[in-house]
Amino acid sequence: MNRLRTKIRLSTFQVIIFSFAGVILIGALLLCLPFASRDGCAASFEDALFTSTSAVCVTGLIVRDTWWGWTVFGRTVILLLIQAGGMGVVTIAILISLFSGRKISLSQRTLMKEAISAEKIGGIVRLTSFILKFTLAAETLGALFLAPTFCRHYGAVRGIGFAVFHSVSAFCNAGFDLCGEPEPFSSLTAYAASVPVNLTVMLLIIVGGLGFRTWEDIGRHRQNVGRYQLQTKVILSMTLFLIFLPALYFYFFEFRGEPFGERLLASLFQAVTPRTAGFNTVDETALSETGKMVIIFLMLIGGAPGSTAGGMKTTTAAVLLASAVAVFRHRQNAEMFRRRVEAEVIRKAAALLLMYLLLFLSAGMVISRVEGLPLLPCLFETASAIGTVGLTLGLTPGFSLVSKVILMLLMFFGRVGGLTIMFAAVSYRSDCVTLPREDIAVG
Repeated sequence: MNRLRTKIRLSTFQVIIFSFAGVILIGALLLCLPFASRDGCAASFEDALFTSTSAVCVTGLIVRDTWWGWTVFGRTVILLLIQAGGMGVVTIAILISLFSGRKISLSQRTLMKEAISAEKIGGIVRLTSFILKFTLAAETLGALFLAPTFCRHYGAVRGIGFAVFHSVSAFCNAGFDLCGEPEPFSSLTAYAASVPVNLTVMLLIIVGGLGFRTWEDIGRHRQNVGRYQLQTKVILSMTLFLIFLPALYFYFFEFRGEPFGERLLASLFQAVTPRTAGFNTVDETALSETGKMVIIFLMLIGGAPGSTAGGMKTTTAAVLLASAVAVFRHRQNAEMFRRRVEAEVIRKAAALLLMYLLLFLSAGMVISRVEGLPLLPCLFETASAIGTVGLTLGLTPGFSLVSKVILMLLMFFGRVGGLTIMFAAVSYRSDCVTLPREDIAVG
């Protein structure tokens, strides 16, 4: 009698998805342990799963305050989940293989390439090593700059712990904080006037959100900007544009009653944190509807590909803008920095925009109907989830199970990536037949 052997072959994209899902499940089980909760009772699987999903997807949406809800063990688990999600689960797995002395196979290199949005397989191990060193250096420096302020407020031991936690959370664009002791869910509002905390957190968010490939390119060519890759130029220019333009809006229209220093800090912080960190130094509910819409747009765009940030990505927005400009100017090809953008890239960008808008809008409408709430606040929460941001108008903790599941799915989609999920679900088939062409009117 012949034995039937079934061999399951997973695509690179499916491995990435299952890796994230596996870490989320392990984190949820650890957070369900009785000694992970401060009240000594085991957290419900619903709360643990939501917290684990938010941490691994580096979002920051929470259903219980991180300080009041979890013990040191629970907060340590959350910190490790944030680190795994920020660097990428696959990246950490490859690093473990490297440290154990095992040889990295071609399939593992291919997996790593897709996980960090690398340009090619060649040099992927070197890039992985760079990611580890850069992450440790950035988080260590961030903790050193934050430590004096936190140590002054909480004492040496607790202050250093707070500095490390917030440095990792900021660099990984997670938005989790431990500042809820005076008032739960208060984030960094107590430090709205603190220059060291504001500048350090903003810099960590920006550094993490630019992407590891960007920093490697900058490190390679340094001041020779002309030799930067096109992607690096696009990411840097879009980042500057998406920080300073919204900051001007917030400065002149949202925080007019504040003193100059606090007004400037709040304006810059509100421009930086929606892409995609989730910390806040002001009450988000006090913003005008226009201000909330500006934040929604920033949350949907997110950071750079291959970074610790989520969202649709700055390069996607830039490609779509370049394509629109080409159409308006009757140009055949989209151009950026005197380089032509391939049609395939434009198609992917358009598909991503459509997916994000459909999911963000439809999820917001469903939650609005289920919870009986106005649409705009619900859209704020869904944009925060799919952009893996973590900013909230205070609605998420009170949502029903249905709405929380929707937010968890959006967070997972936003972190893993829309194209990764689509490629994992749909088998690849090359075009073997060229069909007849026929024009169709648009616009």
